[in-house]
Amino acid sequence: MEPVPFSADLPVMPPLEPMLAKAQVKVPTEAGVWSYEPKWDGFRALVFRDGDEVQLISRSGKDLGRYFPEMVDALREELAPRCVLDGEVVVPREVEGRVRLDWESLSQRIHPAESRVKRLAKETPAHFIGFDALATGDRALLTEPFRVRREALLDAVQEKTWCHVTRTTEDPEQGENWLTTFEGAGLDGVIAKRLEGSYLPGKREMVKVKHARDADCVAIGYRIHKSGEGIGSLLLGLYRDDGELQMVGGAASFSVKDRIKMLAELEPLRDGDIREGDPSRWNSAADKRWIPLRPEKVAEVAYDQMEGNTVHGRRFRHAVKFRRWRPDRDPQSCTFDQLDVPLNYDLYDVLER
Repeated sequence: MEPVPFSADLPVMPPLEPMLAKAQVKVPTEAGVWSYEPKWDGFRALVFRDGDEVQLISRSGKDLGRYFPEMVDALREELAPRCVLDGEVVVPREVEGRVRLDWESLSQRIHPAESRVKRLAKETPAHFIGFDALATGDRALLTEPFRVRREALLDAVQEKTWCHVTRTTEDPEQGENWLTTFEGAGLDGVIAKRLEGSYLPGKREMVKVKHARDADCVAIGYRIHKSGEGIGSLLLGLYRDDGELQMVGGAASFSVKDRIKMLAELEPLRDGDIREGDPSRWNSAADKRWIPLRPEKVAEVAYDQMEGNTVHGRRFRHAVKFRRWRPDRDPQSCTFDQLDVPLNYDLYDVLER
């Protein structure tokens, strides 16, 4: 993680990894243990403000202020003079008379051209949703329980035009209800945090429950469609604990338009000659040759199950569905630990006893 130059003097300073969440199938329901909040569908961001100095830093340590200049101005105007907050950058847009989060508009904000950045800052301005406080004033809050950090967060967001504080509840039933009731607003699940838990940077100490099972994978190669036009399948990888990038499966079933568009996006990342692939478990006659890519692009995919008892043998059981590119994600962060969910059910959990 590359630190962003910052000359301020806060009690918590970059570089800093945000606390992460581990996926579960069900919302944890122990009363008095958890705080529940909506899971926002945006770019994770840490905010460091010391007077006029403001840094908006991505999960991987990159300067998001470069792409969201209007957000830097808003943070300077609407937050407490000295604070470090954890939250999400989102782009809300009106769709058919209702305001919801717009991932497409958000992802388009990551662009190298300064002229486009300035134009989109006016056309699709971003908002900041705060959901944790790491420091306020001269006080570091990392070791404080979430109850205390939540109160500090409410005090730190002083105006709520472009900066907001997420809703929370300590009611398990309400937390479960939010999993479905907020879906229509473009949110994608529920986060649960331990009320007495400390903020542990880089650790998967929170719980996330999403509407569908998904994973962020590295695009490591592709196969040309049997028609000869565009991408037939996108090959995916995850990093093991030993740092090796392991193939875990592929995404297919793209429309003609998407196949051609994806090929244009991936060709600049081509890394070497065509390689021979492993035999297909479903179609022994299929062409297994594939084209390797530099591991620079992250894809979010939907999947049903994993198979394999060891990390070296784990892969998606079936072909997965490509959802979208994640320009906010660092390929090195695409590891197996994000899949640490109870996917293997005991037979007696299914059968009546």
